Amino acid sequence: MNTAGAQLRVSAARAVHQVLQGRSLKAVLAQERTAFADGRDRALLEAMTVGTIRHRRSLEFALGRFLSKPLAQSEPLSHALLLVGLTQLHLLMLAPHAAVSATVEAARELGKAAHAGLINAVLRRSQREGLPVSDDIGIHENHPDWLLTRLRADWPEAWADIVAANNRVAPLWLRIPGAAQQRDASAAQLQAQGIAHRISEIAPQAIRIDDAIAPTQLPGWLEGRVAVQDLSAQLPAIALAVKAGETVWDMCAAPGGKSAQLLEAAPAMLLLTDNEADRLPKIKELFARLGFAEDAAALQTLDATQPLPESLPQQFDAILLDAPCSATGIIRRQPDVKWHRREKDIGTLNTLQWRLLKNAWRHLRPGGRLLYSTCSVLKAENESLIAQFLQQHADAKALPLDARFGRVSGVGRQRMPGEDDGDGFFYALLERNV
Repeated sequence: MNTAGAQLRVSAARAVHQVLQGRSLKAVLAQERTAFADGRDRALLEAMTVGTIRHRRSLEFALGRFLSKPLAQSEPLSHALLLVGLTQLHLLMLAPHAAVSATVEAARELGKAAHAGLINAVLRRSQREGLPVSDDIGIHENHPDWLLTRLRADWPEAWADIVAANNRVAPLWLRIPGAAQQRDASAAQLQAQGIAHRISEIAPQAIRIDDAIAPTQLPGWLEGRVAVQDLSAQLPAIALAVKAGETVWDMCAAPGGKSAQLLEAAPAMLLLTDNEADRLPKIKELFARLGFAEDAAALQTLDATQPLPESLPQQFDAILLDAPCSATGIIRRQPDVKWHRREKDIGTLNTLQWRLLKNAWRHLRPGGRLLYSTCSVLKAENESLIAQFLQQHADAKALPLDARFGRVSGVGRQRMPGEDDGDGFFYALLERNV
């Protein structure tokens, strides 16, 4: 009896069930992986859980063909365990006997012994027959219908590439703080340790790691010479191009990766804000690891849609608004976004983005720059929103961004998920006329 293997499947089924109930995949995995000390077990748990969520629609379709009546409502844990079982056999290609045996044992561990025979039969049948495939594009492409409709309308030439990228595993990207010499030194250390990597030609501090490795195991991690940050997420700070001595506001700062980039530019004052107090410690933790002084920036919990309190500076030379969004550009990293996000959410997000943008403009000095970015690929949150803002603000003009920032999208630029192995991001650089 493979008790350890069964426990992994138990945790994966619990995680999948919780995500399907609306919980964050990242939060659930963080909770479930604590039961396993071995990095290989943690990696398998993540692969089973993330793979199931990523390909949920096609797995649900196949399961519906194998079952005479659905389990989802009456027995959600057994249903989740079946999905995990199909993922092991048909996506991860694990050894069939061990995978089926451990999954059946997991049913007993979950107190679902009555379903052990059914789970065994379904998984064995799927081995013999393969997974049924649907002609429905939403099921086949593992995206909700509403999102596919939006993507096809916004990006008629690129939507299929976006969907394909969303269904792939994202690589690990690092940012190496400091000048080019630091990145060269880090690359040399990676080379010496046999860690496959690639230096980006787009972001001067970016390195992609090709091997599956925990960031904490990378050379330079403990010394603060390495930070995890996607290629596309490194570009907003580059676009804003903060100069030494400027006053800067990072409006939605947590978890702090972009804030650290801004701080390296030596601004005279850097204000970091977030509307959730429990997110600010993450910024402090990152800054401490990277070697910044505790008072290097001012951290505040506040609602950035409202005017800043008089105790804080009222005018800034540069503002970074990395706005809350649908996260449709980072689905390959967070596949639960596909199932948690609803079309009606876009209008709510638009209202929030508009209020943040208006308040940012209130606090931008004449001649100052504002960089608006999102990790969305939907034009309603990006190109259309900025076009509306420019139409209503005669004192605003767009500044050009070069091809590093992606394809032209209105006055901004859009990077698609998977392009240069980066996430999907939108960027628009605005200047307030004097």
